[in-house]
Amino acid sequence: MRDDIKALTRPELLTWLETRGERAFRADQILKWLYVRLADRFEQMTDLNKALRSLLTEQFVIHRLGVADTRTAADGTRKFLFRLTDGQTVESVLIPERDHFTLCVSSQVGCAQGCRFCLTGQGGLVRNLNHAEIVGQVWETRKQMDDPGQLTNLVFMGMGEPLANYDNLVKAIEVLTNSDWGMKFATRHVTVSTSGLVPRLLDLGRDTRINPAISLNAVDDATRSRLMPINRKYPIADLLEACRQYNLPKGRKLTFEYILFKDLNDGPEQARRLAKLLAPLKAKINLIPFNPYPGSAFDRPSETRIEAFKAFLMEKHFTCVVRYSKGQDIMAACGQLRGQSGKSGSGGTGATEEPS
Repeated sequence: MRDDIKALTRPELLTWLETRGERAFRADQILKWLYVRLADRFEQMTDLNKALRSLLTEQFVIHRLGVADTRTAADGTRKFLFRLTDGQTVESVLIPERDHFTLCVSSQVGCAQGCRFCLTGQGGLVRNLNHAEIVGQVWETRKQMDDPGQLTNLVFMGMGEPLANYDNLVKAIEVLTNSDWGMKFATRHVTVSTSGLVPRLLDLGRDTRINPAISLNAVDDATRSRLMPINRKYPIADLLEACRQYNLPKGRKLTFEYILFKDLNDGPEQARRLAKLLAPLKAKINLIPFNPYPGSAFDRPSETRIEAFKAFLMEKHFTCVVRYSKGQDIMAACGQLRGQSGKSGSGGTGATEEPS
């Protein structure tokens, strides 16, 4: 069985070519065809000699994720259900913005974090995605678009905890952001959301230049541990210390995501404590009203409470935005992805953020 050539890293492709007597520059030619021109057949790679194209065809395939289902919301949001080679499925969400699109990308089939408010974790973790499957969601989405260049922003807020699949995440980011042979996404337009895997958060600041988004959601350990079991291992104080140490690119801020739940974390006292917690940091705050789903144990706050919470934070001079999730009518909003078809029965978190 032939391997997917996109599963090779650039160094691995270089080695494969050199052992067959090919010059090193051929690697970047092949990669540009794959990731810039979105070629899906080796015959399209016309600046390679015929013998090399034949060798590539004998040894590799250019695998495409299967599009098992697509749904379009009233607001124009599109949800893709992608089928993987082993029959598992993941979801990605294409979100229309004012003059471009943002894609919410999955990093795992399912999720092990068990956040109580998220439909994703109810099925547990099935497996990690390899880096080609992560990149493949972006690649296939661009192939589906009338103007692929309009997809400019990526948020790793789909199924799974990205930092729990760290090695594949970093390999994927290299492909997605490389400005020569890769997909040329600006690092400032790529955001990785985490529930708070503290050691890997510090690694992310060392190894990449993308934007981190920290899912905080509470101002005390008791509430956060109730919502997010990871807090028992990495409590708020440890998480914020990692944020203080994060190697933040110049001129950027850390994003903190705070899902608002009715009568749990949406009151003036919680707003005051949140401001105090984040005051020492270069922080911006995304407030995300909870998106209910059948059987959820939480409710959405009133608009009055949401606006009062935001107003207090803005009075304290924070950059603060209420992120109203798109695609709720097709279960594509934050906390609603699930990968309904196929074997997984698991889910994801959805997207609300546009990187800045």
